[in-house]
Amino acid sequence: MRVTVLGGCGAWPEAGSACSGYVVERDGFRLVLDLGYATMPRLPGPVDAVFISHGHPDHCADLNPLLRARAMSPEPLPPLPVYAPPGALDAVLALDRPGMLDHAYELHEIAAGESFRVGPFVASTRLLPHWVPNAGIRLAAGGRVLAYTGDCGPSPEVVALARDADLLIADATHPGAVPEEARGLLSGPRDAGRQARAAGVRHLLLTHLWPGADHAAAVAEAATEYGGPIGVATPGLVVAAG
Repeated sequence: MRVTVLGGCGAWPEAGSACSGYVVERDGFRLVLDLGYATMPRLPGPVDAVFISHGHPDHCADLNPLLRARAMSPEPLPPLPVYAPPGALDAVLALDRPGMLDHAYELHEIAAGESFRVGPFVASTRLLPHWVPNAGIRLAAGGRVLAYTGDCGPSPEVVALARDADLLIADATHPGAVPEEARGLLSGPRDAGRQARAAGVRHLLLTHLWPGADHAAAVAEAATEYGGPIGVATPGLVVAAG
């Protein structure tokens, strides 16, 4: 299982970067996890399916240009399978005139807690705490496991989602201290490290850091709780899950 980072900025993309987006590849199948601002131009090639964790635009805005490219392609393309929590994509799918994108995608609404198959992956989801319904996802294939939190506050559900995973991509928005208004709904690197240790994961990748955050400081903070390999999701980074 191979993971390519398209971007990992929280809220908006800082210069030269992009918001949340990951390409997970196995046996020639490409599944994209989230398509935030500025991720679509970074896609390495055609994709086979998309999973969106929740409806905030820094996780789904670039689904619009991806579907536009398919709808306007001179060569007919099959509908792209798109998986998301119910209602999460209402706003982004409404950006174009009614019907324009209909033949470009096939929407599968997945309630958090459901499991499904997509390509070579067995996917299971969990509802994780955020301002809007956010589905963390666990992907298993070929004896390897990837867990991705989307955006969320600390929760035992994160530990359950990531149990014994080869790679955990975890919300670490606020190094230092999570602001009062976001406590319980977003995490910091120390939270990510603590949960990675509790889950017994083999590799931790911090994501959704606020633009301008000190990546080295974030890694050092996570390392106070977790002793395994730690990285930060930056565009172009490639990680083998297992």
